[in-house]
Amino acid sequence: MHALVTGGGGFLGRYIVEKLRDRGDRVRVFARGHYPELEEIDCHCIRGDLRSPQDVDAACRDIDVVFHTAALAGFWGRRRLYEAINVDGTANVIRSCRTHHVPKLVYTSSPSVVFGMASLEDIAETCPYPDKYYSWYSWSKARAERMVLAANSENGPATCSLRPHLIWGPRDTHIVPLIVARARAGQLVQIGEGTNMIDINYVENSADAHLLAADALAADAAVAGQAYFIADRQPVNMWQWINELLARMDLPRVEKRISYRTAYAVGFGLECLYRVLPFLGEPRLTRFLVSHFAMSHYFDLSKAKRDLDYTGRVSNEEGLRRTVEWAKGTCSR
Repeated sequence: MHALVTGGGGFLGRYIVEKLRDRGDRVRVFARGHYPELEEIDCHCIRGDLRSPQDVDAACRDIDVVFHTAALAGFWGRRRLYEAINVDGTANVIRSCRTHHVPKLVYTSSPSVVFGMASLEDIAETCPYPDKYYSWYSWSKARAERMVLAANSENGPATCSLRPHLIWGPRDTHIVPLIVARARAGQLVQIGEGTNMIDINYVENSADAHLLAADALAADAAVAGQAYFIADRQPVNMWQWINELLARMDLPRVEKRISYRTAYAVGFGLECLYRVLPFLGEPRLTRFLVSHFAMSHYFDLSKAKRDLDYTGRVSNEEGLRRTVEWAKGTCSR
């Protein structure tokens, strides 16, 4: 199989690339940066921009499956930039897949495409998109996911969308480093009662799900045109998990607390302030972040287990062991 991984130099993308190479697949990486370490494992790397139809078109030639993991992440920023990269960029990928008759497209979405401000407990993929979004990231990923699923066709590409939640593990550039840095600075604050349960997704489990989806995907397969929540075997208590991670990193547990109502008011106020004064950068708290830290978000994984044979083979305990070993060497300064 000849695979294209957009964003192949990123956190999840690199694990997908490595797993493809480990099993002998040919891999082309499309990314903005230069990644000599991927070239060393015989990947063909193309530098380009998702916003350029010509760049994307060149990347999709002679490809059997596209893993579209590249996206602009984050909880704050300009709508137009999220739209240009996450929505228009995905449209370019779909168009090029059709032009070059790429048979399979696996899209990396996010559970936040169905997030409002309420808890979501053991929900399935039938959960509808909300009427209102509280981050441009979620809004843009939902628009892109809808396009990908609507593009599924017997004439190609066959498409599916995966929704991994809170990807973590060695080489993480967001979740674990942020928790450790905030803990060291004494800036971690528990929002709400601390009882919220969440799904998390160890990065190798997420990469496994992508390969399983690609292998199962075909025009007449059950996977075609479908979205799937992807997570580890069991949800965890968010604040207990954070405190366990901190304990293994020899850092103090989270002691400071703030009520949900107060945090929501602060987040709303900061959003208003930073919209008026954009030169300030990103607010430390928004209503979207308040929802993430205070509400439960976990999912019914039975559809992924049935259609993809997905099991989440790396346990939380093993994932923590590997991650802490990596983090002690990387996040120790």
